[in-house]
This record gives sequence, structure tokens and C-alpha cells, in this order.
Amino acid sequence: MRLPDVIRDEEQLEDVLCSPSDALVASERGRRGRTLVIGAGGKMGGSLVGRLFRAIQKAGSSSEIVCASRFSDECAERALGRLGVQTIRADILDPGVIDDLPDADRVVYMAGRKFGTTGSEADTWALSSLPPAGICRRFAGVPVVALSTGSVYGFSPAESGGAVEAAPLEPRGEYANAAVARERVLEWASKQYGSPVCLIRLFYANDLRYGVLRDIADSVLSGDPVNLSMGSVNLIWQGDAVDQCLRAFDHATTPAIALNITGPETISVRYLGERLGDLLGKEPVFEGAESGTALLGNATRAAGLFGYPEVPLDRMIRWTAAWVAAGGRGLGKRTLWEHRNGRY
Repeated sequence: MRLPDVIRDEEQLEDVLCSPSDALVASERGRRGRTLVIGAGGKMGGSLVGRLFRAIQKAGSSSEIVCASRFSDECAERALGRLGVQTIRADILDPGVIDDLPDADRVVYMAGRKFGTTGSEADTWALSSLPPAGICRRFAGVPVVALSTGSVYGFSPAESGGAVEAAPLEPRGEYANAAVARERVLEWASKQYGSPVCLIRLFYANDLRYGVLRDIADSVLSGDPVNLSMGSVNLIWQGDAVDQCLRAFDHATTPAIALNITGPETISVRYLGERLGDLLGKEPVFEGAESGTALLGNATRAAGLFGYPEVPLDRMIRWTAAWVAAGGRGLGKRTLWEHRNGRY
């Protein structure tokens, strides 16, 4: 699609988030069967399902989508329902619920928990580590694309280009350790049940209502300090992230393969603050000092498979500044990207 200079309202935002790439449409052409999206009620679920729905339509495919989630946010469930997508309320911590899920030809596994982990660590570990084996058993032999996180890696020097997929996993904090548990269970289950799996290690997806750019822009506009202790980040537009996740089915293997999904640039947080300050007409305030290491992912493998993201970095920055300056709605949730202790 032709990218707009400014995104003016949420209808246009959803249109941009859900417009599939030509490559995704091509991958859906001729595909048949059912895609089951587990955890579709989360922050990225609407973008992923909306983009897949449009790709199926444009491809002229007869595929169908079924979404399973606890749907604690009823608005998310209604939005999916308006697409004509079947929704199922399901708590996958119940093994019986997993057994009752409808048959599928491929599974997107998005279930997980990050915020609120501190103080409820056992809940995060349970959701991360218990259902994956049951999902792979129930859908033995069926390809699974499973959302993970770049937090499974340790910190990398800013000049290194970030952790590659073969880097050792050195998680920090309960959330990241639970994410490693999810990956290890999926790796085991992939071999045990013959299910091709692609583990998506995602770094900092951005929607104008949520994300690192939104957090920094809010701070700059309000005059709050931007913390520099996590001095560098990788960023990707949420639409590009879900597009690549869906195209990752073509690369799922047994045993499981991991794939870093993020933008290719290592970006200085100070630069982001200054650039957003220029666009917002505000002098940014900074606190702390860059440590020289950060949570960074090397997206070279993904770039080789999928190409450069359709929405470039500066477009994301300009969209975010215009949205925040116009009073565009936020989700009211900070990403806590600057936390170096792994506590969320």
C-alpha cells in the first residue's frame, strides 16, 4: 500500500496496520484450510488477524481463521467478530480446553504474559510453560509459529549489531526466564510430536498507541526525562512484525527454528529523543548515561527471508510525533523498555 504522510485517526491506523504485503498475499494464494490463532485477544492479535484476513481475501483463498483467547478485553473480541472471524473463549491452562479446540492446518501461538509478572511470577511461568506441549500434542504435525521475545538474550554491545539466533540465551528476570521455558518446551514438543515450529523472538514492535516511540514521544511532550540507561534499541512497525510472523510459516522446521523479528538498525535512544523533540517543538530532557550495552537483536536472517520492513524508521518516528502532537489515543501502558533488571 502507499504509505500516508500522516495517520489522522484510528480507522486509518487500523487500515495501515492490517494492509498485507504483496509477499504475504502471494503466500496465501492457493492455501486451504484453517488457521487457529491462540492468544488473539492480546495487543498484537488484532493486527495479525486483520492482516491475515485481508491477505486471504486478496489472494482469493478459501482459508478460514479461528481465534481462541481468554478475551479479557471484550472490545478485542468484538473487533475480531466484526471481521466475520470465529472467536472462542478458551483458557488454555486447562488441558481439556486444549483438547476441545477445533482442528487446524496451522497454529499461531501468541499466548503469554509480561506485565504484572512481578508479584505474580508463578502465573507467568504457568502460562508460558504449561500449554505449549499440549498445543503441539493436540496439533501433532501441524506447523506452529510461536511468539517469543528478544528478552531471552543477554545484553549486547551497542556496536555489535545485536544478538544472532545462535547466541546463548541469558535471560534476565522472571518474565524472560519464563519465556525461555516456553521456547524449550516448544523445542521438545516439536521433536516429540513432529510439529514444525518457528520461534519468533520479537524486539519492540510499535503501534502509534503503544511502543518505545510512543513512550519517548510522551516523555518529550510532557517534559519528563527520557532514561538513557538502555542506550540503544531496535524498532519495527507492528504491521511489519505481524506480516513477517505470518510469512514465517514457510520456514518452520522440525526441530524448531528461532528467528529474530525487528528492524535492522541499532538506534540511539538519545537520537530518538532529539528527533522527536525537533518534530514536537520540545527540548528533550535526558537522565542517566548510556551503558554501552542493550537488549538488541540482529535481524539479518529475517531480512534475508523477508526483505526490509515496508515502514522505515523515519516514517515511524514522524507518524508517532504527529499522532502524539494531535492528542492521538494511547493504550495507557508503558513498554518499560528502559528496565535493565528484567522486572515488569
